[in-house]
Amino acid sequence: MLTNFVIPDLLPAAPELFILAMACVILIVDLFVKSKARTLTFALTQLTLVGCAAITYMTSTGEITYTFSNMFVDDLMADLLKLFLDLTVIVVLFYARGYIAERVSMAKGEFYVLVLLATLGMMVMISANHLLTLYLGLEMMSLSVYAMVALNRDSTQATEAAMKYFVLGALASGLLLYGISMVYGATGTLEITQVAQALAQGAVNKTILVFGLVFLVAGIAFKLGVVPFHMWIPDVYHGAPTPVTLFIASAPKLAAFAMVIRLLVNGLFFLAPDWQQMLMILAVLSMAIGNLAAIAQTNIKRMLAYSAISHMGFMLLGMVSGVVGGDARFALNAYSSSMFYMVAYVITSVAGFGMILLLARAGFEADSLDDFKGLNKRSPWFASMMMVVMLSMAGIPFFVGFFAKFAVLQAVVAAGYMWLAIAAVLFSLIGAFYYLRVVKLMYFDAPLDETPIAAGFDTKLLLSANGLAVALLGLFPQTLMYLCAVALVRSL
Repeated sequence: MLTNFVIPDLLPAAPELFILAMACVILIVDLFVKSKARTLTFALTQLTLVGCAAITYMTSTGEITYTFSNMFVDDLMADLLKLFLDLTVIVVLFYARGYIAERVSMAKGEFYVLVLLATLGMMVMISANHLLTLYLGLEMMSLSVYAMVALNRDSTQATEAAMKYFVLGALASGLLLYGISMVYGATGTLEITQVAQALAQGAVNKTILVFGLVFLVAGIAFKLGVVPFHMWIPDVYHGAPTPVTLFIASAPKLAAFAMVIRLLVNGLFFLAPDWQQMLMILAVLSMAIGNLAAIAQTNIKRMLAYSAISHMGFMLLGMVSGVVGGDARFALNAYSSSMFYMVAYVITSVAGFGMILLLARAGFEADSLDDFKGLNKRSPWFASMMMVVMLSMAGIPFFVGFFAKFAVLQAVVAAGYMWLAIAAVLFSLIGAFYYLRVVKLMYFDAPLDETPIAAGFDTKLLLSANGLAVALLGLFPQTLMYLCAVALVRSL
């Protein structure tokens, strides 16, 4: 049997192999690091991510390449999402550096290794062309994140959040696996491209496949954190240490978007009328409950958690606008608008949680809305950066959030769902209230604490660049929109 073994082409998976090897090296090197600041571990982790991004760029051919018996695919969408992913995690670690160094319970090499393993899981998800590969990447990411949430063992909030996340995550994984088993039963294959072929040829049991689709959509909805699978989001965002919340709020969203594209568009495109109806319900409920629940929050991490639920609902609007009455003419425009929305949201979300980390210090979390009172008096520059983030999330011109919402609404209107576009605009108006409340607190209220803002030069520089990126991408969104459209054209 061994004589029939064909050595797979390892080049398409070179970034994943590099990050896996370096995670193992860093785990061993950290045993010999005596410094509590873990500077060497941090530097090696950042170099690994930079190296991973460089390898992704250098090995990108722009062509669709399959390897590992067609279980793994390397295409332009995967390469672009991996580059965004690496950049996001690099920025997250820079923001988290000061917070972690000040807290003994968090200042461990394990944090950096878990970040790398979670990133590896996300990269596998992005390149999955097989349902088991997708599940493998998903579990690698999830298990690493569960451990990161519980890393601060002295915090009862963190351990409670980790337990809730683990139990609900296990339930969602079970739903996803059940859906995968039904897809296999209906089509006789787990390879995503072959599932699509079986559907095109009509060689499937449609009833079983639609049942399986329900479970797959439930699993996807949990990972995106949309209603009614959103229960974990506020508790985990609130209970997890802020650097971990920052990580969960950003990088996994890119992998979840790839999961939606691989499963629903690449694999089950011929069932689009079925899954679009399900996603439409999830989108409307998420925008409604996310925006209304966020108004009642006094903790900014919980507020941004409910905000994330509404944003994921908005992103799904692009996915429901691809096929109308069997006509797929608008599919590319709709899906690229969703991809643009997701990237824009991640850039903005990273800056928002970065500001919370900037205000935090040893023994103080800065996660209450009141902690932002009078920020303009303490630091006019960073108050303006936070204002840019809030206005972008609210979808106010001319920030990247506005063009992200506009692109999705354009796709929805082009598909003929005028009522859906009107509902989305109304819910966005409700959402504007709690974003503008933060701006009001920063500029019109007296500060509760006059302590000067202390942070490293790298954090301040990066946070300024992040805030300016939100503003500049709003003024010049064409390049990012073009990249998203080209990536999907070359990959679908």
